[in-house]
Amino acid sequence: IGLAAPERIKRNDTAEAGDVLILGKPLGIGILSGALQRGELDQSGYREMLETTTQINKVGVVLGEQSAVHAMTDVTGFGLLGHLLEMCYGADLVAQVALEALPILPTARALAMAGASTGAASRNWQSYGDKVRLPADIVAWQQNILCDPQTSGGLLIACAPHKAEFVLDIFHKSGFAAATRIGDMMAGKAQVRVLSGEET
Repeated sequence: IGLAAPERIKRNDTAEAGDVLILGKPLGIGILSGALQRGELDQSGYREMLETTTQINKVGVVLGEQSAVHAMTDVTGFGLLGHLLEMCYGADLVAQVALEALPILPTARALAMAGASTGAASRNWQSYGDKVRLPADIVAWQQNILCDPQTSGGLLIACAPHKAEFVLDIFHKSGFAAATRIGDMMAGKAQVRVLSGEET
């Protein structure tokens, strides 16, 4: 269906110790979709869902040209934790994620805090939760967001730390206003460590 330059193809298993993790879109699409199916999603939430899911990750083409971008994947059905674990296992590294840094769609946050979740988030956690270390003070809605399945989710980038601001600038200039640094990759047995404010 087309041609691609091999040197511009990014994999999900080539992150390096010390890399910065950047997430291109906010989380919460699964929660919004579930609310829509139940007839509980208001116009504001519906607008958030449409704007996020219809924003195509074309920025990946530009990011693929950057040598400082070491690894890239998209966050979809397995949620942030699931796809980040794939990066960890592929590169044999530990990912540290700052819980408070995660971008979350406002309506999804409100719904999650009120108890909304999805069956898929629960199944995701059951499938990989033993590979994740959570902070002692995490609450249920935060765990659900970490596992929330995304439709047309954001790109997850591992890049050299000295180019993190440059990569964020590429995201922002491409219309991904919520793109945020969410953590780092480090040496250690493959797993994800989620840190709370007191631990970061």
